[in-house]
Amino acid sequence: MTTNTTIGGSGTTVSQTLLDTMNGTSASSASSSSSTSSTSGQNLQTTFLQLLVTQLQNQDPTNPMDSSQMTSQLAQIDTVTGVSQLNTSLTSLASQLSAGQNAQAALLIGSTVLAPSSSGFSVSSGTAPELGVSLPAAASDVTLTIKNSSGSTVRTVDLGAESAGTTTYTWDGKDNSGNTVADGKYTVTAAATVNGSAGTATALAAGTVQSVVQQSDGSAGLALSNGSTVPLSSVASIL
Repeated sequence: MTTNTTIGGSGTTVSQTLLDTMNGTSASSASSSSSTSSTSGQNLQTTFLQLLVTQLQNQDPTNPMDSSQMTSQLAQIDTVTGVSQLNTSLTSLASQLSAGQNAQAALLIGSTVLAPSSSGFSVSSGTAPELGVSLPAAASDVTLTIKNSSGSTVRTVDLGAESAGTTTYTWDGKDNSGNTVADGKYTVTAAATVNGSAGTATALAAGTVQSVVQQSDGSAGLALSNGSTVPLSSVASIL
């Protein structure tokens, strides 16, 4: 049943639904958050103005209503409206950035890039792709370890001291004894020493960008010829 509330001394009534809407105590608002979210900030502002005008027209001059609550509610409505507009702007900006990122990624198709390779790389007739290491900070010593598909180490390379950034390394396809390794799949890992302690180092392997894919988080990913799919942001160098 709908009830009315008297405003001022003239006996003018205002729908309880209108008051509940402004006070945030309506049954529909309490029943579910989805009902509340469906009411836009613009609708709340319109409802507020209707109530404010009704109050000003019918309040008792000798006993005016307290306007502090209405002022507080107006501030809250403005906040909700501002947040809603901000969310819309950020969503639009994210879509534009995503489209721009996809366009940039598409330009790399056919290019050779250095990136982390979770699936390793292939060696054919003693020819291996360019390798490298990415360092967030300068290291006093950096070592690359190359293993075959069975997990055995075939080559250990000491690069010595390296500055922060990306360093490339051309492997001649030979093992520690100077013999050409067999054709197949290989992996590379990196280790760094920083101030006498183990540091962070990311091993890299070259691959040709074959296509652009959408990753689970919506960002652009690059499918490489070595079988890896890497985020666009993880590309350390374009060769």
